[in-house]
Amino acid sequence: QVQLVESGGGLVQAGGSLRLSCAGSGNFFRIDAMGWYRQAPGKQRELVATITSGGSTNYADSVKGRFTISRDSAKNTWYLQMNSLKPEDSAVYYCYAHKPRYFGIGPFDYWGQGTQVTVSS
Repeated sequence: QVQLVESGGGLVQAGGSLRLSCAGSGNFFRIDAMGWYRQAPGKQRELVATITSGGSTNYADSVKGRFTISRDSAKNTWYLQMNSLKPEDSAVYYCYAHKPRYFGIGPFDYWGQGTQVTVSS
């Protein structure tokens, strides 16, 4: 099992910055990707950013150039640095981790409980 705990959300003015953290525990063997999704009221959950075990990153177009995902593999922790925040970035942010299928078992997706980010105009 894998457990994920987010921290770092809060209220910030437009143009401000926040840094989210996701601390993972449990069996991280074969985790090949981790990242962040977000869900605003009345909207579907959407991908924000991902990072693979090899360090490759991917971002939603809406956050490119403003958000940066990074990780500390030794601590099973990853981060989302959010700069130049906009009101439309307001959402519950969820961290996740992915294990691919292995000898007929899986794949598995693990999720944190979510952390609220609110950007005021």
